[in-house]
Order: sequence, then structure tokens, then C-alpha cells
Amino acid sequence: MAQLWGGRFTKDTDKLVYNFNASISFDQKLFEQDIEGSIAHVVMLEKQKILTAEEKDAIVKGLTEIRSDVEQGTLQITDAYEDIHSFVEANLIDRIGDTGKKLHTGRSRNDQVALDMRLYTRGEVLKTDALLKELLQVILDIMKANTETYMPGFTHLQKAQPITLAHHMGAYFEMFKRDRQRMTDIYNRMNYCPLGSGALAGTTYPLDREYTASLLGFEGPTQNSMDSVADRDYIIEFMAALSTIMMHLSRFSEEIIIWNSNEYQFVEIDDAYSTGSSIMPQKKNPDIAELVRGKTGRVYGALVSILTTMKGIPLAYNKDMQEDKELTFDAIDTVKGCIALFTGMLRTMKFNKEIMEKSAMNGFTNATDAADYLVNHGVPFRDAHSIIGKLVLTCIEKGKAIHEMSMEELKEISPVFEPDIYDAVSLKTCVEKRLTIGAPGPEAMQQVISLCEEYLAK
Repeated sequence: MAQLWGGRFTKDTDKLVYNFNASISFDQKLFEQDIEGSIAHVVMLEKQKILTAEEKDAIVKGLTEIRSDVEQGTLQITDAYEDIHSFVEANLIDRIGDTGKKLHTGRSRNDQVALDMRLYTRGEVLKTDALLKELLQVILDIMKANTETYMPGFTHLQKAQPITLAHHMGAYFEMFKRDRQRMTDIYNRMNYCPLGSGALAGTTYPLDREYTASLLGFEGPTQNSMDSVADRDYIIEFMAALSTIMMHLSRFSEEIIIWNSNEYQFVEIDDAYSTGSSIMPQKKNPDIAELVRGKTGRVYGALVSILTTMKGIPLAYNKDMQEDKELTFDAIDTVKGCIALFTGMLRTMKFNKEIMEKSAMNGFTNATDAADYLVNHGVPFRDAHSIIGKLVLTCIEKGKAIHEMSMEELKEISPVFEPDIYDAVSLKTCVEKRLTIGAPGPEAMQQVISLCEEYLAK
């Protein structure tokens, strides 16, 4: 078909060049945003007396019918059109005649696509935020139910100190809360309307950019027409935030994969989120967690791609910037799918509390508290550290945990030990003594849970 920009040219574009240049295969995803922006544009044009009321009504009616027909499947978006903007405008002209040609008054494809992509990204930021909030609620539910579920805390994948499952989950609550804060920051920073910037230097038409911005829910118009059509910072920020979300999900997935192993058995993943082996009937694989971990690299790739694309582009618009879409669309869909599936997996996962507690007790996670016991009985910390090191070595040789050692055996290590050592090294005591805000003690944990509830209720 003839191109909307074809007046300057004396022959058709080479078919291979046309296909290479076309974006309809992926920018059709912006269909809703293109219609929304076009309707706001013509409403503003009529307000400014650039279009008559009759022309505005005809165009809005035509655009609304096109949207309805596409949604109902009676009108197909095909590669007969170069991009989604051409599809909408050409179909509008077919339906209402020459009046449809006035849709593009005071507008360039440069500010049009900048608007479409900004509207789309803004909506996806909100959708991602909603999914994160749902995930946070599931995490909070686990926290509330497990303030006395003892487990080992780790450093270097070595058992370190006793904590609770609530405390461990609280760490991920903080991560995903920061991810939501990033969504808010991105939304606020990007929520300005580029429409009316033209190709790069504005327009001679008396547009009311503030009015258009208000119709589309923006804080106001962008302040520089060149930057308006050349800016993709908001996409880069969103891709960076999505990469951080995937990093958090991947870390969480890695722990679930470890916890699901035969060696740990801390968790049991629901059958709906697991698969088996084609030849090994005993297997129950943590596929969702592994796929989330694997897809993290895919999202990182989208961030690096858009950063690399933008790094050498002079002002203002250049065709390179068409590359902002495909990987961005894929990354957004990937992250939303990962959050939703991970939330479902976490919601249905069972925690083997007795095994977790036994692991904490048998892993000498109470060794630091045993050293503190000696310090509280007058032993210098450096000496206490050495004594408990010898105690742990003796326990390993005897195949016992600290609490399983007899009083006589403990006295052989240090005469300072008394029967109250057993209470001092119990997991309950070890956890409950940690009362500073952010620690796993029940009072501190309940304070944090209350803050988390208030945060999600906002």
C-alpha cells in the first residue's frame, strides 16, 4: 500500500527494505495507546478551534469503532501497514474520508510514538507494582504464621545463627518493597506528556499541551521538544528496575531450589508447580524456581540492549530508537509472568518446620550464644571464642549437638559452664534475646510485621 509519507518519493521502497524498516509486527502492542492518544489529540484540536466539532466527532467515532472492531476480531492488524500509526490512520481515512486526514494535524510520528510508548510503559509499571504487592502479601502471610518457626540463618551457605522463618521471609519483603518504591519513582519521573513536541521542534499550530496532558492523566507536558522525542530514560529505568526484581526473584528461587533438595528438605513445592523426570520416577523438580532463575538473564539482556542502543544516538529522533520495543515488551511480559508464577508457588509451598528447627540445632547456630554465655560469666570474649571453638570440635568428634553434651563433658571444656547453659543455647532463647528492631526476636518481629501491614494497607 502507499505510505503516508510517500509524497517525496518517486518509486516504491524495496520490499526487503520495507520489511526491515517496518515495526507493525511488534508495535501493534501499542494499539490501545495509539487510539487513546489520538482521541485526546483531536479533542484538544477542537478545543483550540483547529478542528470543527463535527470533524472532531467524526474522528473520535471512527477511532472508537476501529478500536471496537479490533477488540472483537472483525478488523485484523496486518503487515500490510508499516506501523500501528499507519494502520490506525489509514483505516480511519477509509471509514470517514478526508476528515480522517486531519487526525495528524500538529503531530509527528516522533511525538506520537514517544507518547504511545510512554503510555504503555506507565501502564505496565502499575501492573508490575500490583503483582509485587500481591507477592508481598503472600510473604507477609508466611511471616505472620512463622514467628516461632526456627531455622538456621546462613553466611557463605554455612549455618551461622538461629533465626525464624518469619525473619528470613522479612528480608525478601524488604527487597520487594524497595522494588515497589522504584515503580513509584519511575512513574512519577516519567509522567509527563511528549505529545505536541512534533518531529523535534514543536509546531506552529496553537496546541494546548497542558490540556492534552491532563486528558491523558499526565502531570503536565514535557519541557523540551527535542528531549521529548529522543528520551528513553524511563524505559532504561524500568528495565533496570525489572532486572533488580528478577535478581531478587532469582536469589529467592535459588534458596527454594536448595531447600527443596533431598539434603535439606526444608520445603515441599506443590505438585502444581513441580514436574517429574521422564525416566526417574522419584524426582520432583523445582521447575518454576529454576525457570525464574534462568529467565533473569533474559531480562538483563533487555537492559543491556537498550543501554547499548541509546549510547551513541545524537539528538533528536533516530530510527535506532525503534529497537526500544521488542526486547522491552518481552522483558515486561517475562517479569510479570515470573512474579505471578512465583507468588503462586510460594503461596502453596509447605515448610517442614521440624526439619528446619533440627537443622538449626545440629548446625551449631547457637555457638555464638554459647560464647556470649561465657562472656556473661566473666570470660574475656577472645578466650570464650576459643573455648567454644574447642567445644564445637568435640561435639563434631562425638556426633552431638551442644545441647546434647552432658554437664560433665561441658565442664571438661570449661569449668565456667553451669546447668543454665542448656537454656542459654536453646533456639528459643537464642532468638528471643535478639530484640533490636530488625532482629528475629518476637517483639522486634511483631513490630516489623505491624509496619509491613500498615505499608500494604496504604
